[in-house]
Amino acid sequence: MKQKIYDILKGKFLVSRDATKNWQMLLFLSFLAIIMIASSHSAERKVHEIAKINDEVQELRTQFSDGRSKLMRLKMESSIIDKMKPRGVRPATAPPKKIIVKN
Repeated sequence: MKQKIYDILKGKFLVSRDATKNWQMLLFLSFLAIIMIASSHSAERKVHEIAKINDEVQELRTQFSDGRSKLMRLKMESSIIDKMKPRGVRPATAPPKKIIVKN
């Protein structure tokens, strides 16, 4: 058992007669490791991209709610009256009359 461990540490399994099997296995495992590393980098990149897009969505939602609240304030009757006072337009004091047209 001790001798086998020393042989592995010295690298004799790479230069023995049946070393081609060992080299093939090492190349295969190296290839799998490279694929695994590339896959994890790709997944991490996507996670960062998703976080960035979520921040963007949150910012757009904030802008939308701000715009909607500004619009609601502008549509209020009191704000319209204040803006039209300098032009001389005032709200009607008498209610509107209905016009009926008969043929």
